[in-house]
Amino acid sequence: MAIETQPESAQTPGGREPGPMPRQRPWWLRPAFHTAIIGAVIGYVFGHWLGNFIASGYQQGAKAGTNDFAIILGYVFGVIGWLAGLGVFNELFMQMTGRRVARSDEGLVGDLARYFRYSLDHKVVGIQYLVGMLVYFFTGGLFAMAIRTELLSPTYHVLSANAYLMVVGEHGTMMMMMMTSVIVGPLGNYLVPLMIGAKRVAFPRLEALSFWLTPCAYIILLSSVLFGGFPTGWTGYAPLSIQAGEGMDGYAVAFAIMGFSVILAGFNLICTIICYRAPGMRWSRLPMFVWAMLTTSFLFVLAVPVLIGGLYMLITDRTAQTAFYVNQLGGSNYLYEDLFWFFGHPEVYILALPGFGIVSEIIPVFTRKPLFGYKVAAAGMFGVAILSFFVWQHHLFDSGINPDMRPLFMLTTELISIPTGFIYLVAMGTFWKAKLRLTTPMLFAMGMYVNFLFGGISGVFLSDVPADVTAHGSFFVMAHFHYTIMGGLIFAFFGAVYYWLPKMMGIRLNQTLGKIHFWTMFIAFNSTFMPLFAVGELGQPRRVFEYARSLQTLNDWVSISAFCLGGSLLIFVFNFVMSTVVWRERETGNPWQARGLEWQVPSPPPPHNFERIPVVLAGPYEYGDPSALPVADLNPPAGVIAGALVGAGTESRSSAGTEA
Repeated sequence: MAIETQPESAQTPGGREPGPMPRQRPWWLRPAFHTAIIGAVIGYVFGHWLGNFIASGYQQGAKAGTNDFAIILGYVFGVIGWLAGLGVFNELFMQMTGRRVARSDEGLVGDLARYFRYSLDHKVVGIQYLVGMLVYFFTGGLFAMAIRTELLSPTYHVLSANAYLMVVGEHGTMMMMMMTSVIVGPLGNYLVPLMIGAKRVAFPRLEALSFWLTPCAYIILLSSVLFGGFPTGWTGYAPLSIQAGEGMDGYAVAFAIMGFSVILAGFNLICTIICYRAPGMRWSRLPMFVWAMLTTSFLFVLAVPVLIGGLYMLITDRTAQTAFYVNQLGGSNYLYEDLFWFFGHPEVYILALPGFGIVSEIIPVFTRKPLFGYKVAAAGMFGVAILSFFVWQHHLFDSGINPDMRPLFMLTTELISIPTGFIYLVAMGTFWKAKLRLTTPMLFAMGMYVNFLFGGISGVFLSDVPADVTAHGSFFVMAHFHYTIMGGLIFAFFGAVYYWLPKMMGIRLNQTLGKIHFWTMFIAFNSTFMPLFAVGELGQPRRVFEYARSLQTLNDWVSISAFCLGGSLLIFVFNFVMSTVVWRERETGNPWQARGLEWQVPSPPPPHNFERIPVVLAGPYEYGDPSALPVADLNPPAGVIAGALVGAGTESRSSAGTEA
């Protein structure tokens, strides 16, 4: 964000001629991406020097002469320098010195430079998140291709054992850490204010900060490769993580930074949804996507701090010789497992619930029917969110925990399938006797439900103690997890991109290429992960690069299918680039004839979303009812506003939402 002071003459009382406006600073002096890189380098060098100075002569780490403290301080000060270079602290310092600040209008549609700055426009932040998450996703996909290349042969090795473990850890951590915000970041920040009739989010600076922390986590995680990577996979189990080399520092710091990012994003969305709804936007009229963002945000705020606390203790064990996870010194490595999975299982639903919210928005539009069981779906999301905190120890069935605890967590794990089933059956009820329009978004929504069904059925086996003890640590678990997350979340994400990109960028992706993308991705995905159930049942463990020769045929099939899956994603990249850069099929209206509030404004939306706060008169899913009131009145009479305020109890929200 470019920060400029108001000229003195512009602040003088009336009657005095204002002086000339100050000259705009050159682009290389304005806080942006390039100044952030300079600040990050300076911060890292200073932090590394400070760490060496504090711990000089003190041997740390797994190898002689290493200094984990210097590496961690380098990361921390590098992040501070990155944020300072972006201009995050400019306004704070100017206000502390008594200088008035005038923010430049960054809502200008033609200004591409705003996407490389610290912007307070929630729509700009949403686009930044969209591009960033696609980069993170494709980076994790490249690591997956390396894994499948290595597993083409049980004896001939492309990677060494240590390199293979490093690639597996980078892939898993990149996907689980960065993909936490794959929906909440781009779509939650962009669409929630539009869907609830607000002009902005509650805390624009927190929103912008939540995004600009993600490149730091991404770079720090990749930098661990320079220090030899980490051998623990994405879970970082102690005591192996304490004994590992310096690459483990990148894992811990990157995961913690991403944790802070999602906490800020979740807190911001909770406040926005509760306090900034337009008049008439009652809880019973809230779009399902907003319900999904609300429940996911609560999971962010309640679960992620536990992970950050666990990572903090891991860092102190590695640098300050504490003993939180060292059994010999009075600690417990089970403590780390409990803390990690107390976050880790809600994390699964942090990824699943937004996907359900997306498809619940898409299905009514292309069936032209009201959403079946609206209240059941909303209650199911909260049921999943609550029960997700009571199932974490099913990840530890095979770890030697007290056997008396197993029946309890087996029960809670099976109970969570009930509210999940409610959400699933809501979609099936909406499909019932509907005339489907098989557009690209609809195909991805239907594909998500097919994939999630296989993930859910296989999950029942893993909730049962005897079956889980047999399948634990095998490719069966990995196949189940990918069906649940990639088969659910990623398919829903691509459906959302095809559905909402005309709104976000005013450009419609090519539908023919989109359908080719769906079918190649759907077939290749199932061809990749369905055989892995058999591979796991036949005894092949995860994170091992040698396996029985009898399993080579299945592994070769899976690897070739995985390469085809990666190729299907290149179809999307080609479609995205050609549609946005070359063909540029403009879309300024409502191409899907949807009733959602976000579709009642031009595409892309104007800088402040609405000229005046709308009054919501009906829900967003009243399809097929010719007598239904319009979803919103964008220019309501005063009497309608007063009536809606009394009916919805949103007097304070409407006044808050009208702030610029």
